[in-house]
Amino acid sequence: MITPMLLKLFIFASVYHEYHGEEIVDQPDKHITEFEGKTVTLQCKFKTASSQPDHFWYIQRANDFPKYMLRRNKYGSEDNDAQFKERFDSKVSSDSVPLMIKNLRVSDSAVYYCALRSTVTETHSTLKQKQRKCSVI
Repeated sequence: MITPMLLKLFIFASVYHEYHGEEIVDQPDKHITEFEGKTVTLQCKFKTASSQPDHFWYIQRANDFPKYMLRRNKYGSEDNDAQFKERFDSKVSSDSVPLMIKNLRVSDSAVYYCALRSTVTETHSTLKQKQRKCSVI
C-alpha cells in the first residue's frame, strides 16, 4: 500500500496602493496542507477601482524566481502559461479570483501569490519582480 504524500502550499499575501485610488489584494489562507492527488483552492480576494482589472497568479518554488502562471479578467479573457494549462484554473467573481489546483503533485509545493497587475518580467534570462510593496504574512 502506497501512502499519499502530504503537501504544504504557502500563500504569499500582497497589498498594492496606487496613486489614483486604492487596490488591495488579500490571500486569507496563509498556508494549506493537503494530500497528493487531491484538489485544492487558494483564495484571493481583491478590491480595486478599475473597471477592467486583470488578475494574475504566480508561483515561486524553493530557490527559484517567481513565475507567471495565469491571467484572468471578468470578461472571460484567459491566459495560462503552457506548463499550467492542464491542472490549474481560476475564475473571476466580483471580489475574488481563486486558484484551483487539481491532482496535487509534490512539485506543486511552493509559494503562490495573486496580483492585480503583471509583477514579474523576464530580462536577460532572469525573472525579476517589479512590485516592491509586498510582504509575506
